Amino acid sequence: MFSRISITKSTGTYSENVKRLKVALDAADAVVIGAGAGLSTSAGFTYSGERFRKHFADFEDKYGFHDMYSGAFCRYDTPEEHWAYWSRFITVNRYMDAPNPVYKEIFELVKDKDYFVITTNVDHCFQKADFDKKRLFYTQGDYGLFQCSTPCCKETFNNEDTIRQMMEQQKDMRIPSRLLPICPHCGKPMTMNLRSDNRFVEDEGWHEAAKRYENFLRTRGNLRVLFLELGVGYNTPVIIKYPFWRMTAQNRAATYACINYGEAICPTEIKGQSICIDSDIAKVLEDLR
Repeated sequence: MFSRISITKSTGTYSENVKRLKVALDAADAVVIGAGAGLSTSAGFTYSGERFRKHFADFEDKYGFHDMYSGAFCRYDTPEEHWAYWSRFITVNRYMDAPNPVYKEIFELVKDKDYFVITTNVDHCFQKADFDKKRLFYTQGDYGLFQCSTPCCKETFNNEDTIRQMMEQQKDMRIPSRLLPICPHCGKPMTMNLRSDNRFVEDEGWHEAAKRYENFLRTRGNLRVLFLELGVGYNTPVIIKYPFWRMTAQNRAATYACINYGEAICPTEIKGQSICIDSDIAKVLEDLR
């Protein structure tokens, strides 16, 4: 539908675009929020720098990686070390609150609107900010869930109690062996419910959320829909970015708004329906208020 070279980065000045976004938000019959990693970064969930060193300096010293993302792919010497790392990772990125109230500010903007959220983020920040869980679709998993590593079943398991025990009882970068998570059905090791290969488990809750999202889009297809894209990059553009472009082109009453520091673009085919803001999401939210 869209030419690779027909891309524009600018649809007006910053102040003009913030005003246009406010008008579009007020006028929208429905709002579809598409959220990527840049949103959680704006909320303070950074994977490197001081935040990384505060929680993972010992792993950095031993294994030589310098950010949490790299640590997630490290081959650790033992399963006990692997889960010592992951229990810290999950704690700081799932069970701790984000340093900045960006998610709560988004909720305040849309709480009285007809909204739905699709996100590739797996840190649960939307639910912690009081978004209705029946209006959320987490496409890529959840740091709060285990699954069988095989997997032997289409089931996921809440991990909060186990993760908190791992945090409390780990010592010298290791957890006690008795805390290693095992599948209750087949006895194989558990892993995280994160999409990285074809073993990712799409459980019953995942499929129910997908159906609710599809139904929301289908029943609002001809309304004044604001497709609000927040911090979505190009790791998985087929999940949010490209569908938002396509649905905007198909609905002349729709508006596509992209807020992304350094990557705020749209196809020229929908330029007249688009608002591209190259700025930090937290700043834009402040100026919208």
